[in-house]
Amino acid sequence: MPRRQERADVVEYDRLGGGEVLEVRSRDLAPPGAGEVTVEVITAGINHIDGFIRSGRESGWTDEPWPRRSGSDFAGIITSVGADVGRFSRGDQVVGHLRSGAQATYVTVPAASLVKKPAHLTWEAAGGLFLAGATALDTLDELRIAAGDVVVISAAAGGVGSIEAQVAKHLGATVIGTCGDRNFDYLRQLGIKPIKYGEGIDERIRTAAGGKQVTAMIDNFGQDGRELAEALGVAPARYRSSEDRRATEMRLLQDDGPSIARATALLERLCRLAETRSFTLLVSGYYPLADVAEAYEDLARMHARGKVILGTHPVTTWRTLKARDFFEAAS
Repeated sequence: MPRRQERADVVEYDRLGGGEVLEVRSRDLAPPGAGEVTVEVITAGINHIDGFIRSGRESGWTDEPWPRRSGSDFAGIITSVGADVGRFSRGDQVVGHLRSGAQATYVTVPAASLVKKPAHLTWEAAGGLFLAGATALDTLDELRIAAGDVVVISAAAGGVGSIEAQVAKHLGATVIGTCGDRNFDYLRQLGIKPIKYGEGIDERIRTAAGGKQVTAMIDNFGQDGRELAEALGVAPARYRSSEDRRATEMRLLQDDGPSIARATALLERLCRLAETRSFTLLVSGYYPLADVAEAYEDLARMHARGKVILGTHPVTTWRTLKARDFFEAAS
């Protein structure tokens, strides 16, 4: 019988601020109770909303006790199972979600917040799947994206945008993605039509649409998206702003029973889509858990494609030059 894990390294903070307030601390790990399991975390995701919460910009966290913990996305291996858990066993590989505290070496969580990890899905992609992917699916569901739609997605190379774009294409839509020059080839490889930001963008989008009417727009960038949607003739009901995205993310981070069940159902769908390769999640930054502040600095530069991920068991902490950093240095 293996000895129960009693301690975990967790990312915490004691005051509002940027990445500099984050610390990795050793804490007692609660054993799983009824309906719960303990998971050894292999990878955990980071998201822009984490920074908004940590800085105090999100009012839904004002009553949270201190110290507070960070992160909602994780993937790992079940090490212990509590009573009344029928779906999972020790050794199962899982993808999960939390309101906060996923950035840790071990977590004890409700089994209701987990799904089984598809065998071919990498640990890196699995760890960053939940919030970006669930937000993308929820947004596409609200807009009822289907075959025949022409969809414009801003920041289409980012974590949420890249999933939205690929799944919309999988659903049969024509997808036009706005981005910077260096992401053109990446979007083309996904079958997405890339359009550069800046003056005259509406005309460039109309040209890319080939005379078809743009029927929906998702703004992940947050700069004049509504004005562009109006210029393109998109109906208000089929436009979603970056503020809408933040509201969706906050709903997905609630920890009441119905909210957990809804979030897990979205995660289950994401895993099925990943299993059939209906989309792939690009990981462009991978950091040891101890370097969590540096990982958030990377994310805050707004230059990463796909996701930036934390790993609890990195093979090496040696850093290599990222292609995007090389591109920017040469520009």
